[in-house]
Amino acid sequence: MAKLLEGKPVAREILDRVRDNICQLVTQHGEIPGLTVLKVGNDAGSEAYARAIRRSAKNVQIPFTLLELPEEMSLGDVKGTIERLNLDPSVAGVMVLQPLPRHIPKSLPAELVDPRKDVDGVTLTNVGRLEAGMASLVPSTPQGGIEILRYYDIPVASRHAVVIGRSQVVGKPLATMLLQLDATVTICHSRTPDLGTYTRDADIVALAAGRAGLLTREMVQRKAAVLDFGVNVQGDEMVGDADPNVADVVAALTPVPGGTGVVTTAVLMRNTLRAIQTALLGAGTSVTDE
Repeated sequence: MAKLLEGKPVAREILDRVRDNICQLVTQHGEIPGLTVLKVGNDAGSEAYARAIRRSAKNVQIPFTLLELPEEMSLGDVKGTIERLNLDPSVAGVMVLQPLPRHIPKSLPAELVDPRKDVDGVTLTNVGRLEAGMASLVPSTPQGGIEILRYYDIPVASRHAVVIGRSQVVGKPLATMLLQLDATVTICHSRTPDLGTYTRDADIVALAAGRAGLLTREMVQRKAAVLDFGVNVQGDEMVGDADPNVADVVAALTPVPGGTGVVTTAVLMRNTLRAIQTALLGAGTSVTDE
């Protein structure tokens, strides 16, 4: 059976450091700016994620505001709301939850959020800085996967990693992060024929396609580590992109639920801490104790 790469201890380590840093900032500055999450419409998944973010923010004592706008809010009014948050000194971090209503372009946060407040790492500036290997606020989901590999001492340098998925929020940035850690990276996607040709040679397989059972036991080798970012609902059960039988073959596997998700939220809190430090202390500041 695979070693389960549980996310809770990884998230706990990150959150403990964030909490310590926030306490120092409060001692030094008193009131600190916080995180505002903007939700447009009534998507159930967004509501659940907002609750998880609220819990984590409370845990580390980051001021949190959930700003809810109705589904029918005009594009102009949504833009105006984001622009006001960009200018608000009491707001250090801004996150716009997806999905957005159909009349609101999905790319709006990437184009409009102030990069210094972009705790989700989606703006064109932060995406470009990540690609260039420069310091930036990075997407929290793929960075959470990297944190799991680090915590469990899974080697990355000189290993072959296969990333299944090419989204801007998981697949592409994860591939960049793995490259920067000296892995050899192959990116696959829904149009890739015979995925097993690639995954059977992989030391690390990262799944971010959103298709339950996509990776089967015949597609992996015994020494592989599998990062499963998939979130698929089957009846009353949440499952990942890996077939359950994969656990009988590979060396290590993130469970779903209980794997990458909790680490994603912890990294979001660390990004928010960095945005708070920038707001209070100026650019070039960083989280201590890392």
